[in-house]
This record gives sequence, C-alpha cells and structure tokens, in this order.
Amino acid sequence: MIIDSHCHLDYPPLNTNLDKVLARAEKSGVKYFLTICTEDESFEKILNILKKYKNVFGTYGIHPHEAKDYIDLTIDNIKENLLKNNKIIGIGETGLDFYYNHSDGKLQKKCFLKHIHASQETSKTLIVHSRSAEDDIVDILSSEVKNKSFKILMHCFTGSKEFAHKLLDIGCYFSASGIITFKKANELTETFQSIPNNKILIETDSPYLSPEPLRGKTNEPSHIIHTLKYISKIKKETEKSVASFTGHNFSKLFNLSNL
Repeated sequence: MIIDSHCHLDYPPLNTNLDKVLARAEKSGVKYFLTICTEDESFEKILNILKKYKNVFGTYGIHPHEAKDYIDLTIDNIKENLLKNNKIIGIGETGLDFYYNHSDGKLQKKCFLKHIHASQETSKTLIVHSRSAEDDIVDILSSEVKNKSFKILMHCFTGSKEFAHKLLDIGCYFSASGIITFKKANELTETFQSIPNNKILIETDSPYLSPEPLRGKTNEPSHIIHTLKYISKIKKETEKSVASFTGHNFSKLFNLSNL
C-alpha cells in the first residue's frame, strides 16, 4: 500500500487540476495522501479537499517560516482546528528553519513548542520540519518527550546519521522524499540504510522536490514511485515490501488501523 505521507495538494499547480493529479497517483498505485497545512489560509483549502476526496487526510499547523505572523497562536487554537474534520490526523508541519530564517528563531521556537504541547494533549502525531537546526531540534524534542511522550515524524529528512540516531533514541519516524534519489545524496542514502524499516515512511513534498529522473519538474504524488524504487534498492527489499512496510508505518503512526 503506497501512501504519500506529505504533500501540499492545496498549492498551485496541483490545486488547479487535482482530479487528474490524484487519478495519476492512483494509477501508479498510491492509495492514500496526507496533505499538509502551513498556515490558516492553507488549512481552509485543505478542509475543502478533505470533503471532496475520501482517500485524502490532512493536518493543521503553522510552518516555521510563518511563525512571525502567528505570535498570538494558542494551544487551544491548534486543538480547535484539529476537530474541524475527523480526517485531520496530525499537527504540522512545524519545527525550525534556521537556513532561511524567514521568522526570528525565538518566535519559531515558541510556535514549535505550542504545536508540541498540542500534540501531547491530543495524541495527534507531530510532523516536524528541520533545516540547519539539528541541535535545537534534538534538545527541544528530547526535553519534551521526557515531560510527556508524543509521536514524532521527521518529514523530508535530510539530516546527518548522528542526528537521525539521536532522534531514533526518542522514538521518531523518518520520511524519505525525492531528495534521497539525487545524485549527490550519498550521505543521506547511508543514513536511511541505517534507519530500521519500521521507522521509515515515504513522501513527495509535492509540488516540490521531484525525484530523479524527473528532477526540476513540478512534483506530484504519482512521482513517489521513484522514491519507493530507490528505497527498495538501498534496503535490498522488493518494491512490494517497501510499499507494505512504509504503508504499515503510516497506519501505525497516525492510528489508522482500518486502512
């Protein structure tokens, strides 16, 4: 069962042709999709998508880039939005991005903690974006897990092997995107080879990060098959096995036993 665990179906150009985008994905064997929220405007579009497509799930969260515009966001705001549709199954994407620094680092951390606390209070899985922030991410997540456990998915993981294994120690899951197929992604390949199969998911992050051999083109969920093939190769597993264990991991992580 192939599941795109992270895509942005509300983003152009996907949202202008969504029937065909999803049909192409389903033809490639993709059964379910998790479309990810980045801000309130995004969330309103996601709610409409969830009403129309039975096999699409969603999240609520504020991307670290947008933290400066959500200073007044509260844990209760997050929890209230989680209740707007029973297919809202996760919190995020949230986290820290010190590469672009579109929002001040302190504001990013405050916003991140609100999402973490909402996850702890609701048992909804936290979807984490991390860029140029490995030490802070480990420190915050490790500290918060000690206070109260919660489920964590490191989306589009591109971090170091050391970072990955520190996160494994606190029970994190990891999603591989098309980046792992890039020709210069040798270190990332080695990292994913070292991550247990029962902690791996796959994603597109579409419309971004199209995998080889489609790099540079608009990404869409049907392209996930190339990432699956690459994981199959580096894990020495059949494609059917990779589809099975990544699908099972998604179901377990998001409490969807009926998939």
